[in-house]
Amino acid sequence: MTDAWCLADLLTAPATEDPDRAAIILGDGEVCTFGRLAQLTSGWANALRNAGVGPGDRITLAEWGGPRGTAVTLAATAVGAATAQVNPLLTASEIAQLVEVARCGTVAVAVAAPGARDAVAEALGPEGVILDDPDPTAAADPVEPHRGDEALVLFTSGTTGVPKPVAVSNAALLARVGAYRPPFAADRPPARSLMCVPSFHVGGMLGLLLSLYSGDTTVVQPRFDAGRWIELVDEHQVASVFLVPTMLARVLDHPAIEDHNLTSLAMVSYGAAAAPIELVRRAMERWPDAGFANTFGQTETLGAYTTLSPADHHDPARVGSVGRPVPGVEVRIVDLETGNDVPDGELGELWVRSGQNVADGWLATGDLGRRDADGYLYPSGRISDGINRGGEKFGPAEIAEVVRSYPGVADAVVTGVPDAELGERVGVAVVMEPGISPITRDDLRDWCRGRLAPFKLPEVVAVLDALPVNELGKLPRGVVAEAIRRATETTAI
Repeated sequence: MTDAWCLADLLTAPATEDPDRAAIILGDGEVCTFGRLAQLTSGWANALRNAGVGPGDRITLAEWGGPRGTAVTLAATAVGAATAQVNPLLTASEIAQLVEVARCGTVAVAVAAPGARDAVAEALGPEGVILDDPDPTAAADPVEPHRGDEALVLFTSGTTGVPKPVAVSNAALLARVGAYRPPFAADRPPARSLMCVPSFHVGGMLGLLLSLYSGDTTVVQPRFDAGRWIELVDEHQVASVFLVPTMLARVLDHPAIEDHNLTSLAMVSYGAAAAPIELVRRAMERWPDAGFANTFGQTETLGAYTTLSPADHHDPARVGSVGRPVPGVEVRIVDLETGNDVPDGELGELWVRSGQNVADGWLATGDLGRRDADGYLYPSGRISDGINRGGEKFGPAEIAEVVRSYPGVADAVVTGVPDAELGERVGVAVVMEPGISPITRDDLRDWCRGRLAPFKLPEVVAVLDALPVNELGKLPRGVVAEAIRRATETTAI
């Protein structure tokens, strides 16, 4: 995309050559064409400029992934600024924290969804300005795009602490979309994808930008609901989707799936959290003609740096892997103490280097994993999630997979529980399938014997009605650990 200077340029070709093509379709059926989206973007660029926003500034955006949030995101780059993408569901104090760490207070300008307006206003304080929608009937003045080093500020999930701001440049984003999709062509019919992950998440934002670049159509479901998701795929004949594993499980379990035609699905991508092997197998049985791709990455790597291809999904030895690095990406598995590369098969920290990283050089991801002799990666959780039981250090992923295989267990999460004697013991939270009696600790330990090393056997077990996943489908470990800690009985091995 050598002719593009900022994200707003993504609209130039489709809005000029096929302005009536659908860019975004909301869940209620509202259609925003490329021509209309370009008009909205120009109007918002004028509004931002009139509010004093210019090159190098950061504004707060607490919006969902519809035409309004998309137009503001693109408009900010047209005036050389960047949007700090904030979850509209956060409280005023949480938003204030993000505004501070992202340094959005210089201009204290924000755009907020109606339900988030009060919280954003309180977070910005008396000097803050929340912009109203520009007059849709007013002619927008031409805006000269600025390249601007920054286009977005995204935040990490914050499942183990305060979310970190990650600044992403126009150049990095434009290179990313140009590497993975063909540019807009007026003679190519638009493909339809369904975005049910938030646009303030790197996966949702990248999917949206890729679609705009190719002139494709994005069906937006701002807040995920499994039943409505099924209806939208059927109604709009959606070809590609991305879900986190929790969403995928809810779709497969929803009774409405039997009453709708979902054969349009050609590609089902999943990621952002560990996917139970049995869940993936169920999905493949449900949609045998669809291709499946497991993606693995993080905000600092601009999304996926590895992928398990559709062909690999049909190899039983590969299910459970997140695949191999995508082209242009290097991955090392590094010993936590020495910093040296570990042999294949041994556990270490994943280090990543590529042109898609938001910073140069090797990135220590904070993820534990191992690599087999063929280069396939098998993650084992975050380093911060690791368990240190009396000097034995291990990740929770392997234990969780064994627990999930127990008959009647619908889902499970594993974490370390503080212990005065050993430092930590193995804690497990499980959710049972409907109508199944709660599992006991002894039953679960018996099941795991022979499948896990003795020091990995569950010691504290809590049965929950549901796992407390956040808006991104991830598990706040502190909340889960607290639930497990309430089950105080332990068993010595």
